[in-house]
Amino acid sequence: MPDRTYLEWPFFDDEHRAMADRLLLWTSAARVNEAHADDLDGRVRALVDQLGHAGWLRHCVPAAYGGARDAVDVRSLCLLRDHLAGADELADFAFAMQGLGSIPITLFGSAELRAAYLPGVAAGTRIAAFALSEAGAGSDVAAIATTARRDSGDWVIDGAKTWISNAGIADQYVLFARTGEPGTRGLSAFVVDADRPGLGVSERIAVMSPHPLGTLRLDGCRVPGTRLLGAPGDGFKIAMATLDVFRPTVGAAALGFARRALDEAIARSRERVAFGQPISGFQLVQAKLAAMAVDVDASALLVYRAAWAKDTGAARITREAAMAKLFATEAAQRVVDSAVQLFGGLGVVSGVPVERLYRAVRALRIYEGTSEIQQLIIAQQLLR
Repeated sequence: MPDRTYLEWPFFDDEHRAMADRLLLWTSAARVNEAHADDLDGRVRALVDQLGHAGWLRHCVPAAYGGARDAVDVRSLCLLRDHLAGADELADFAFAMQGLGSIPITLFGSAELRAAYLPGVAAGTRIAAFALSEAGAGSDVAAIATTARRDSGDWVIDGAKTWISNAGIADQYVLFARTGEPGTRGLSAFVVDADRPGLGVSERIAVMSPHPLGTLRLDGCRVPGTRLLGAPGDGFKIAMATLDVFRPTVGAAALGFARRALDEAIARSRERVAFGQPISGFQLVQAKLAAMAVDVDASALLVYRAAWAKDTGAARITREAAMAKLFATEAAQRVVDSAVQLFGGLGVVSGVPVERLYRAVRALRIYEGTSEIQQLIIAQQLLR
């Protein structure tokens, strides 16, 4: 049985603890029809549908639009990603994108936009996406080159977005484009329906832990003026406020990977025999397991500290979110690597859980702000 003592920490209330118990039961059951085993897009669609039917996607939106709580609760998002990532990395991906693609609408959308998009996200009937990155604008958001110009009451968008999760299967994208001066002050955010003329997927990107990723092309894509989030020039603020919410959840996903890797390593160390005894009896193995456990608990403390701070009224948690993402993702890489080492040759056999985790965990140190960017953010917060 995985360690559950962290649920007694004061970061959580009884509703969180009850939800975690239900999650443990749900993630223990098979969810995806075998018909989708070789169909990545179909599997993601099936997972979104199942997450919606189970009620888990309700935690991505406020109660007024079909959500579980009056306001989006970051601790609930983290608990969900923690559990889902340990059970199925693609289930975590499907859940995370519903949240990342809808939080900007929750935070900055008009009542009309919230009513139009959020209930479908919560039900799993609409697939959401977040389109920020470009070929020349990843960590450097200020370098975004995609443009949006006014034309009567509409906006006309031209450019390309890449590394976009759910490209080609999303029903809508929260998309960032330049509407004004160079730099971050000239950026704006829009909700763009996937079927808008002028919007298409120019390529799909295959990565080592399969996810639906691709490049979007926008050629004279006309978007109604009502699809603007906030005001012109609010784009950078919208992106950073969204990442304040979601960076701790990236740490939570890393934590889920690390927990699973530690559990697998403990079980393997008890059953793998070398030199006449289970390897769990060797002190070097015990030291490795101890270091893994410390990384897991330290990650959990930072992740849930950041989530608790946001939920209890902190206007911004930039430093706490960056610390949680930085430490938890780097720690998860160490924990998973140690698990592979303890498995020996079996650890690099395709399909073994720790081999899958080894491929899945690597991207977390890059997306939603690289580890290096998190270090800069933390230092800037300290020096203000």
